[in-house]
Order: sequence, then structure tokens, then C-alpha cells
Amino acid sequence: MLRGIAKFAANAPVLEAKARVDYFELAARSLLNRCANANMPFSWTINPYRGCEFACRYCYARATHEFLELHDPKDFETKIYAKSFHAPAFARELAKVGARESIALGTATDPYQPAERRYGLTRRILEVFARRTGYQLSITTKGDLITRDIDLLDEIRQRNAVSVNMTVTTLDAALARALEPMAPRPDLRIAAVARLAARGLHTSVFVSPLMPRINDGRAAVEAIARAARDAGAQRFGGRVLYLDPVPRATFFRYLREERPELLRFYQDQFAFRTGLRPEETERLKGLVDEVRARFQFPAGAVLPVEPPPQLALFA
Repeated sequence: MLRGIAKFAANAPVLEAKARVDYFELAARSLLNRCANANMPFSWTINPYRGCEFACRYCYARATHEFLELHDPKDFETKIYAKSFHAPAFARELAKVGARESIALGTATDPYQPAERRYGLTRRILEVFARRTGYQLSITTKGDLITRDIDLLDEIRQRNAVSVNMTVTTLDAALARALEPMAPRPDLRIAAVARLAARGLHTSVFVSPLMPRINDGRAAVEAIARAARDAGAQRFGGRVLYLDPVPRATFFRYLREERPELLRFYQDQFAFRTGLRPEETERLKGLVDEVRARFQFPAGAVLPVEPPPQLALFA
């Protein structure tokens, strides 16, 4: 018997059906969720959508469809759930946020995936922030659609702290298409960073995830850092590949089909663990630190900047 959110998902009305993707509306008790991991640089998360059409082979959020009792790996990228949204209720939710607590938008699924063009949930969320003062908001995306909201983001930053983190896994368009089949091209993402930075918005570029023998060549990482610097990004960072059993199955299928020479290496790396071997993790972290220093990006966290001290949080 289905219970909880799986029951909601099973009974969700179809918003639209396309040749490849079905969209559903998912009842949501809350859009704002407390981050359970004390090591993360934010206190609250917002994810307007469940599932993601970008279909990234390595995406750690694939496991979230398991809670909907959707176990086919393709379901994550072909059954997209737009959460129900009511602006006054969301504004009341924001009253729970403390004065020094930060909010991260897009921690699991991309807030600017194709569904956003149809349902505009991310924009409606930002419209609420535009009427508030003193919040710390960060947005993480691969979507150049974020440039649609430049005027709104500019309005938000007048009375809040807002930062945009663009993920650029590689500048190699062919590799990007293999790893992130439906995501915007890398050059479009860098162009989006340039437009945001030109407007005075705080921008960062992440080379994430770093995958040994796939996108971790020093020249490749330096090329992303150089593009980020030239686009006006203020910070640069990255994280290493993390695979729990659900995304691991999809990633290993990609390796078998397209990079079989790497399959054994990755099977060894992720044997009995969800992260890379410690020595590999440290090597990649060191690489990011060295590249960051070479291109004179500041060290430390990239999420988010502090709000102006004169602005007090109010709900």
C-alpha cells in the first residue's frame, strides 16, 4: 500500500504529457525545508521540482524518486513533478528563517530545467523574495534560463543577499552532452554567468562533480576557471563525485556503454563506499585549490554572501 508522498505522487494530476516527458502536480505541505546536514553552508533548501529533465548521469538526486515508489531509472528524467505553490503560504513559511540562516534554491533538482518554462515555479518563488528584506539566498543551476529573471534577481539583491552558482562540469560540448544529455551547452552557461555578473549579481562557477579520468585533467579544469574569470564570476569551486546505489547504477550503465575502459576503475573506487577513495578525493580537492589560487579566486565557501548589515530580517 502506498503511503505519504508516494501516495500523493500516484494520485497526482497530469499537467501535460509530451512525447518524452510527463508533468504532474505534486501536493506539497512545505516548499521550505530545513537542511538536515549541519556541514552544509546553508540552513534551508527549496526544490520546486521533483525529477529533472537534464538527465545527468551522475545526479545524486535520482534517489529521491525512490520515495515516490518510482524505481525505473528513466522515471527520474521523464516523470517530472511540479510542486503546488501558494505565494501567501510560502511567505508565511519564510517567517521560520532566522536572521543569520541562509536558503539554497536548487540543491537537488535544477530550478531552471525545461519544466520551469511551462510552470514558472522558480520565478514565482523569486517574486516572493523580491517583496522581502534581509534574506540570504543562493541559487544553483545548469540552466541558462536564469537570465530570464535577471531583472527580478537585481530587484531581490537591493534588499537581500543573493548569489548564483552555475555548474559547468566541462567545456567539452561532446562530453557534456554524454554526461548531461538535456542540459544547456557549456558555452550557454558561461554566457549566462557573464550576463548576470555584468548586472552586478554575485556569481560563482562550480566544476562539479569532478570525475577521475573523465573531467579532472588540469588543463580542462583551468579552462573552466579561465572562462569563469573572464565572464566575471567572483568565486570558483567544485566537489568530487558522490554515488549512492541509485545514481551509481545509472552512472555505471553510462560507463559500460560509453567508457568501458573506466568501468573497473570506478567499481574499485566505489566498492563498499559512496565516495571516492580518500587519496583520490584529496587529490581532486587539491587540484581545485591550486586552480583557484592560480586564477586568483578567493578561497572558502561560495554560498552565499552576507546581506547588508543595516537590513534586518522581517517576515
